[in-house]
Amino acid sequence: MKHADPFMAVLLPLLSGLILVNILRARRGSDLFIRKIPGIDAIGEAVGRATEMGRPILFSIGLGGIDIVTLLAFEVVAHVTRLAARYRNRVIVPVVDPVAIPVLEEIEREAFASEHRPEGFNADDIRFLSDSQFAYAAGVVGIMHREQVATNFFFGIFAAESLILAETGQHVGAVQVAGTPSALQVPFFIVTCDYTVIGEEYYATTAYISREPVLLGSLVGQDWGKLVLLVLAVVGTLLTTLGAALPTLKPVADVFVKWIGGG
Repeated sequence: MKHADPFMAVLLPLLSGLILVNILRARRGSDLFIRKIPGIDAIGEAVGRATEMGRPILFSIGLGGIDIVTLLAFEVVAHVTRLAARYRNRVIVPVVDPVAIPVLEEIEREAFASEHRPEGFNADDIRFLSDSQFAYAAGVVGIMHREQVATNFFFGIFAAESLILAETGQHVGAVQVAGTPSALQVPFFIVTCDYTVIGEEYYATTAYISREPVLLGSLVGQDWGKLVLLVLAVVGTLLTTLGAALPTLKPVADVFVKWIGGG
């Protein structure tokens, strides 16, 4: 804050305060509103369908290493595995980064244990295929056909292989739920998957699933912050527009724009 302009000196404490207030509200048990995300709500239905068909679930975490996008995908893996363990089903997780294998093994082991089915964990369901993009895609396609998976989850970082994976899933008749922050891959998932978690919804997934107070409060506080920024943008636009038409408002518009611009 030492070198912040006047606008940021006011805005940053305001936005931080909104987040802190909502974290405190969440910790006190307030029912904070988050709009429905159909792709996340459909996870239970997708896992249940695989169980009814007696076929396994495949969960691809994409091409990412241990980064923020993949870490968020791990939370969804844990949620899906807990449901699968409850219904006595399997979750096959093919990976492109071998570093992720011990993490995923621990996630699945804890998920099965939490549902009192530790014997259901099978380390062979965490499969390193290749660190090459299309070799990995070919391996996942092979798993879909050999295992005849009933449900596919694609959460993480994807590139050109996204359409290959999702089209294969359609071919084997799997229900598919996808989520990625990559705007380039979202269109492919939309046209090939039953549900798609789009853009910023991906980063809200962890809070949506876990309902952990810090995550939930942070998410709601950030939404309030976006509303504040939107209001400032609308006010600035109106003042600038009206100031050009009404000379009496021009000094007010100039001061507001100068303040926002840090001048």
